[in-house]
Amino acid sequence: MSQYYDMGGQTLWNPSNGVSRLFMSQVSAHQAELGVPSGIGPMQADECQIDPLVFTTFVDALLAWHRGTGHAVMAALSEGFVATVLVLAERAGIEVNGQPPGSAGFGDVGDVKDVQVGQVGQVGQVGQATASPEQAREAALQRKARELSRSMAA
Repeated sequence: MSQYYDMGGQTLWNPSNGVSRLFMSQVSAHQAELGVPSGIGPMQADECQIDPLVFTTFVDALLAWHRGTGHAVMAALSEGFVATVLVLAERAGIEVNGQPPGSAGFGDVGDVKDVQVGQVGQVGQVGQATASPEQAREAALQRKARELSRSMAA
């Protein structure tokens, strides 16, 4: 058995029931954390409609939140969900900017919380600067989304 995540007449994803159930639990958890609706409607008769405008706002808020967390465990716990949402956004043709509505730039994400204290910068070979932890995490997230896309039946 499987369930369908549709936007208009297009199926974005067709996961098994168990995967879908876990995904919908993650949707609820992240909606609560962000205080933003996802646009992912209820599952009815194994089908779910996604509202493109609301989903776009959710994706941008989710990515801004994920980028802004300074806590490694928080980032790790949410990484798979964020990557899955990025695949859905890509399949829907949604351009993701990662800025929550009303913000002028990345630094305006809001109150900083869940910050982990640790090394801020690192130096590579002979004074060569390495990517910041945030840049490395962003690159890893994009790789994970590309890998997941190959495994997510549409």
